[in-house]
Amino acid sequence: MEEKKRIRRAMFAARKAHSDEEINRMSEQIAERLFSLPVFLKAQRILAYADYNHEVRTGEIIHRALLLGKEVAVPRVEGRDMIFYKITDPSVLQPGYFGIPEPTCGQEAGWEEALMIMPGVAFDKDNRRVGYGGGFYDRYLEKHPKINTIALAFEFQIMDKVPFEPTDISPARILTEERLLCRKGKLEDL
Repeated sequence: MEEKKRIRRAMFAARKAHSDEEINRMSEQIAERLFSLPVFLKAQRILAYADYNHEVRTGEIIHRALLLGKEVAVPRVEGRDMIFYKITDPSVLQPGYFGIPEPTCGQEAGWEEALMIMPGVAFDKDNRRVGYGGGFYDRYLEKHPKINTIALAFEFQIMDKVPFEPTDISPARILTEERLLCRKGKLEDL
C-alpha cells in the first residue's frame, strides 16, 4: 500500500533525525514506565524484539526481565516466519535478517501465553500499527491469539490515523515516553 510506504519513509527519516543520546534518553523513559506497569510485572514470559536502527531500545528491558527471573525469548526470521528463541544472555544476539539482532542459538519458545513487546514504524490513537511490511508479527499473532501485546514507540511515531488492513493485528497497548494508549479507545496518561 502506497500510504504505508510513505509513512515508513517519513518515520525512518524522523528516527534518523534524532541523535543517539535522544533515542537513549527516550528509550530509558519508556523502559522505566514499562517496568512499573502491572502487565509487565505480572508476566512470567516475555517475547521481546531486539532493537535496530533507532527503534525504542530493548536491551535494558531484556536485561531487567532476566534479572527478575522472567523467561525471555527474542525472534529470529526463518523464511516467512518469525520464531522466538529463549535466551538467558543477550550476548547470543547477532546480526541476522536485514542486520537485525537475532538469537544464534537457544530453545524455541512455543509459548501460548506471554507478554509480547513489539516494535512498529507508526501507530495511531486507535492502536493501529504500521509495521515494516513483512507481516511477521501479524502472522505470529494470528497463530498465537492468547499472547498479550504492548508496542513500544516514541511519541513522534503516534499519528492521528494510519492505514489498516484486515490482516493487521493491533497491539493491546502502545507505550511512549509520555503515555499509554489502550486498544479500547481509553487513553491513560502516565
